[in-house]
Amino acid sequence: MKKLPNRTLVRVALIFAVAAGVGSASASARSLVRIANPGDTAPQDAPGSAGKPGLAAKSPADQPLPSTAAERSKLLSNLYAYLATAESESDAQPIQAAIERLWLYSGSDTIGVLMDRAAKGIAAKNYESALRFLDAVVDIAPDYAEGWNRRAFVHYLNNDVERMVGDLRRCLALEPNHFRALEGLAQIMRETGQNKAALKAYQKLLEINPNSAGAKDGIKELSRDVEGQKT
Repeated sequence: MKKLPNRTLVRVALIFAVAAGVGSASASARSLVRIANPGDTAPQDAPGSAGKPGLAAKSPADQPLPSTAAERSKLLSNLYAYLATAESESDAQPIQAAIERLWLYSGSDTIGVLMDRAAKGIAAKNYESALRFLDAVVDIAPDYAEGWNRRAFVHYLNNDVERMVGDLRRCLALEPNHFRALEGLAQIMRETGQNKAALKAYQKLLEINPNSAGAKDGIKELSRDVEGQKT
């Protein structure tokens, strides 16, 4: 099993922090930012709306949930479009939060329970228990990208780089715009000396989220090294 240097552990921990901090799948889904129907307009003073049509905050009790996979896909597509055109990092943050909550929402009570129990295992630092629940998640729902992403996080906690990278790749195969998985993969590639692969991942990340400070810094720092290797 490969070991990661301490600085890598700290950086990857920050990348995974949001995902690890989410407790209940259903509770997170209920707190989704509302996506208005075409033609609706968010109030200009709506927190986080940044004057963009279709994005407004509502109370958790009023949040609609996707009832089908097609609806969930459409909501994600709309949110990715908003994220790609956000004018600043602060404007992008509420959009990122809504996307992350949609990633978590599976539409399955069974998966929701397993994810909740895995989250509790992580919080209690019982990683063996968390891993068992997440193994069950990916077995039952192999097309649920967040199951792979969350299991990658547990592999990270166990300092198991190879399995972590494998699960991040599975997550990205299912959800190519999963910016958390992409950033985690880029960081690992960078720290293990795979600069060309890391640069490519950061460039993809910047396409998805042009306001990603991590992607901008990574591209700036890696471009010179990678270009130097070509000469």
